[in-house]
Amino acid sequence: MTDSAKRVSPDRLREFVAAVYRSAGVPAADAAFAADTLVQADLWGHQSHGVLRVGWYYARLRSGAMRPVTGPRTVVDAGAIAVIDGEDGVGQLVAKHAVEEAVRRARLHGVGVVSVRNSNHFGACMYYTGIGAKAGCITLLATNGGPNMAPWGGMKKMIGTNPWSIAAPAGRHPTMIMDVAVSGVARGKIFLAQQRREPIPDTWAIDRDGFPTTDPRAALEGFILPMAGHKGYAIGVIVDLLSGVLSGSSFLDDVHGPYDPVNRSGAGHFFAAFDVEKFQPRAQFDARMEEYIARLKAVPVAPGHEEVFYPGEIEARNDARHRREGLLLPEDTLADLRRVAGEAGLAGFRLHD
Repeated sequence: MTDSAKRVSPDRLREFVAAVYRSAGVPAADAAFAADTLVQADLWGHQSHGVLRVGWYYARLRSGAMRPVTGPRTVVDAGAIAVIDGEDGVGQLVAKHAVEEAVRRARLHGVGVVSVRNSNHFGACMYYTGIGAKAGCITLLATNGGPNMAPWGGMKKMIGTNPWSIAAPAGRHPTMIMDVAVSGVARGKIFLAQQRREPIPDTWAIDRDGFPTTDPRAALEGFILPMAGHKGYAIGVIVDLLSGVLSGSSFLDDVHGPYDPVNRSGAGHFFAAFDVEKFQPRAQFDARMEEYIARLKAVPVAPGHEEVFYPGEIEARNDARHRREGLLLPEDTLADLRRVAGEAGLAGFRLHD
């Protein structure tokens, strides 16, 4: 089979994922949005947060751990600040509601801060900060997750990989966007390596006995390492403080990740949006961002590199390429999608022509 024959149309993949969500009782518009978030992660080149996760979310919907009908409820309304209870709804829909609310409040007050409790895993952070950036706001998002890392110096999983993202409009360029986990690598990337039958760097994780490993399975059974040692651990704690403690949601090892099919997640999020227009005219900001990017990209290129990229540029290029060429997914991911299709009554749905 040729490489082109294996590639999947993003539109067809989006239709399939939406159908899976609908089969579990998610309303059509919500299912379409959730599907887009996952396919978009694949388009960006972040397969660890793409349709690889469909089976996990589907299992949580079927067990009732995640409610199919999402109705976020505002429990605190304090001007620039809101606290929202996601009531165990679909994480993607809770996050969409929260970022839109943060932007709305930023329009009124210059800054909008939304704290979210009782949500679920929502995929890639940058999808939601990107929404804020497209609305003219520099947007920050932090979220906690199920435990994968031990406290620095410890040997028990207590802290999630707890990612955070900041996005900003970039003038004529695609959005400048940062999305990083506080671990050296997202747990999903280790799952992806396992699916691809690939070893991982020995700096990503330690096994259950505390020794470095290149085996993805041993890494998943052991501990993911924080980025930059104790510094990554400290940032992870602060993200958990903002996401879990401040929101009134779960924190530390009380949070359950998307690969847990039966337990309430208890995930919390923290959103902050800053309306650029309240700081300076938008045209002036755009021009300054374009100058910033031009100066970054004008530096001499180091050996082994072809050019300098600004944060988010590689993802934008991947997106354009994958929309033209289609998506090449690991065979294990395709096999799992076929399994989910059978369980969801979609066995006749074809991802390939």
